[in-house]
Amino acid sequence: MSHLKRTPLRDFHAAHGGRMVDFAGWEMPVQYRSILEEHRAVRRAAGLFDVSHMGEADVRGPEAGRFLNHLVTNDVGRLFPGRVLYSPMCYPTGGVVDDLLVYMRGPGDYFLCINAGNIDKDLAWLQEQASAFKVTVTDRSADYALLAVQGPQAARIVQSLAAVQLDPVKYYHFVEGTVAGVPCLISRTGYTGEDGFELYHAAGDALRLAEALLAAGAPHGLELAGLGARDSLRLEAGYPLYGHEITAEVSPIAAGLGWTVKFDKEVDFIGRAALAAEKAAGPARKIIFFKTGDRRIVRPGTPVLDPAGGAVGQVVSGTLSPILNEAIGSALVMTASLSSDPSAKASATAETLAKAGALAVDIRGTRIALQPVKPPFVSLKQN
Repeated sequence: MSHLKRTPLRDFHAAHGGRMVDFAGWEMPVQYRSILEEHRAVRRAAGLFDVSHMGEADVRGPEAGRFLNHLVTNDVGRLFPGRVLYSPMCYPTGGVVDDLLVYMRGPGDYFLCINAGNIDKDLAWLQEQASAFKVTVTDRSADYALLAVQGPQAARIVQSLAAVQLDPVKYYHFVEGTVAGVPCLISRTGYTGEDGFELYHAAGDALRLAEALLAAGAPHGLELAGLGARDSLRLEAGYPLYGHEITAEVSPIAAGLGWTVKFDKEVDFIGRAALAAEKAAGPARKIIFFKTGDRRIVRPGTPVLDPAGGAVGQVVSGTLSPILNEAIGSALVMTASLSSDPSAKASATAETLAKAGALAVDIRGTRIALQPVKPPFVSLKQN
C-alpha cells in the first residue's frame, strides 16, 4: 500500500495493531481488535478515531458569508462565531457535491471540513464558484490532523487534558484552546451519534495528542476505534455517507435531509430551483432505513423486492448493529406507483410498502423482510 496517502499517525496505528486498508486513497485502520467491540466501547464509554484523512479549507474575505450561503443549502446566515453548521452543497440539478461542516470563526472568516474522498473535487468546485465573490479559498488539508473522541465518557476524557472549560460548549459549537498542550479547534461534533469532540490540530502534533488521549482515556474505558466501527456507528445513528445515502444523483430531499434545505433564506443557492421542484412534485426515489431481525448483513447493491418479487430499489448501506444484534441498513426505493392499473384505489409505492413492512431482500435464497425504522436505531444523547 505504498502508493496510498498516510496520516501522521500511520505508524501509531501499526504499533497498536491496526489492520490497515485502502479507504478513499488513504491507508487507514479499519479495526484494531474487533469492530464489534470497538463499536460497543464507543456506546458504553469512548472511542478514539483518527480521521486526519478528512479535508479542510479556509474561506476568507468580505463576501465569505454570502459566498458560502450561495454554495450550500443550509443557512450560513444563522451562524455566529463559535457555531458549526452541517449542510450539503449541491449541483444545479439538486444532486449532492458533498456534505460538509462550516465553522464560523469570525466575520469573513470560515473553516470547512470536507469528506476525504471528495477533497480534490470539492476544492475545484469551491474555487470555481468563488470566482464571482470577494473571497479566497485555501486548501489546508495537509496542515491539519483530526482526532475524534466519541462516547459517554468523551467529555470527561478531553476535559482532563484541556486548558479551556468544555461544559459550556454545546452540540455543534466549538472553542479554540489547548488539549494536552496542543493548540486545537475543539468541536463538539462527531459521526457516531454520541457526545464527543473532534480536535483539529497541526499535523506535527498528532502523535503527541493521540498518545495523551489514549493514556487519559484508558481508566475510563476508551479504546482505539477504526473505520469499521465508525461506519456501523454512523449507520446506527442514521447519518448519511456520501456515495451511499447522498450522491450526485440523490438529492437532500430524496435522502430525507430536507431540514438542511432552507428555501426561505435571503441568498439564492445553487440547486434551489431543482430542489424546490423536487419537493413540490415529490422525489421519484427516497432513502428508507430498515432492520431485519436477522444477523445476516444486507450488502449495498442488494435488490429490494416488493411482495411479488419485483425489484423496487436497492440497498445502499448495510451492517450488523452490535447493539441490536441484527442487520440494519438503508435503501433507495421508488416512490412512483407500482400499479399499472390507473383505476386502482390506492396504488402501492415502494415507500408505502416499506412503511407497511412489505419489502424484502433475498440473501442466498432466503427472503428476509425489511422492518421500517425511523433512525436513530438506538437511544442516543448529545450534550
